[in-house]
Amino acid sequence: MLERLSNKRIVLGVTGSIAAYKAGEVIRRLRDHGAEVRVVMTRAATEFVTPLTFQALSGHPVHEHLLDTRAEAGMGHIQLARWADAILIAPASADFLARLRIGRADDLLMAVCLASNVPLAVAPAMNHQMWSDPATEDNIRVLRSRGVLIFGPDSGEQACGETGAGRMQEPTQLVGQLAEVFETGALAGLHVLVTAGPTQEAIDPVRYLSNHSSGKMGYAVAAAAFEAGARVTLVSGPVCLPVPDGVQHIPVLSAQDMYDAVMPRMEDVDIYIGAAAVADYRPELVASSKIKKDEETLSLTLVRNPDILASVKRRYPASFCVGFAAETDNLEHHARSKLHDKGVDMIAANWVGVNAGDGGFGSDENAIRLVWREGELELAMAPKTKLARELIGHIAQRYQVRHKSALTGDNVLRFTKQPDN
Repeated sequence: MLERLSNKRIVLGVTGSIAAYKAGEVIRRLRDHGAEVRVVMTRAATEFVTPLTFQALSGHPVHEHLLDTRAEAGMGHIQLARWADAILIAPASADFLARLRIGRADDLLMAVCLASNVPLAVAPAMNHQMWSDPATEDNIRVLRSRGVLIFGPDSGEQACGETGAGRMQEPTQLVGQLAEVFETGALAGLHVLVTAGPTQEAIDPVRYLSNHSSGKMGYAVAAAAFEAGARVTLVSGPVCLPVPDGVQHIPVLSAQDMYDAVMPRMEDVDIYIGAAAVADYRPELVASSKIKKDEETLSLTLVRNPDILASVKRRYPASFCVGFAAETDNLEHHARSKLHDKGVDMIAANWVGVNAGDGGFGSDENAIRLVWREGELELAMAPKTKLARELIGHIAQRYQVRHKSALTGDNVLRFTKQPDN
């Protein structure tokens, strides 16, 4: 279960409580299981533990100030909210819970919580009388109703010498519960095939035609699909990325290689996600030896590569097919055209080039416009790992809608392989 924390980005909030010293062990255990941790401390928390302690344990500077001159436009809370996959407040003092309930944004930690739409968990830590006070009980009730996860507290001897409910849960318990947040099961029992990265189209034994794709988005999608319970096959062009845990990896070079790897494996695939930046053309002739620069100009005749996305949908119409569209202009128009021309179920379109902002090829962040026949949806700029989980959630939702329609006869599908004309 704890492997679900691998590659997750966790904001750990530390508030003013004697239990703040336990936050160091929370950081250590999160990192042991592959999570990246950024710590935000309230001013009261720094009276119990120094920021330097958490900086050493997390490997990153500790965030303390609402308006951070080192952050983009000074808006550190927006950056952290966008960066996080989940937020854990441990310990969460009675004062913090009260301020969270009314939505105060008077320090960095509160602002991050309000600016984020990721899972938020709190681990209360306070004197047992404070925990049982009607005001605290009401705050907890309201926070639960808003979807805030409440981890604990435990009962036992407290720092004040009294005994009762209010002890912060032990770090192992907190980390285990946080791991459960990432288990969706939305694709349980399904086979998902993802293509990722660029292709390389040989000119001679030394040179090739390619593009700027890093493969980061496709690899993040494959990891997110596995987290959602799917059996995942990743067919990838050449990239410098580690293969996600639990994913079957098929390395390829050219567009033809990718086509030859994908098509025989589609027999039992439920969802196909074509995130690869596949070359549309390749040189008609590949020189057997290195081409020398003997002439002032060099002409290459290019021929069309096989259209993998269209071929998959044509031969396997029952598969739920998602294509990607990287565009430099007219994003929505090109996405709609691709959706129609290839007959697929969904297009994930994103800007590249001058319109990409902080996203696009090579970036760790991206923004996506999802387009399907009945609608569209904007997925805001976010780390590609986080964006991939959002994308998989929407793919799972649309897949279930389509699958239910097919079973009820609302949408007649032929669940057989079709000729590739």
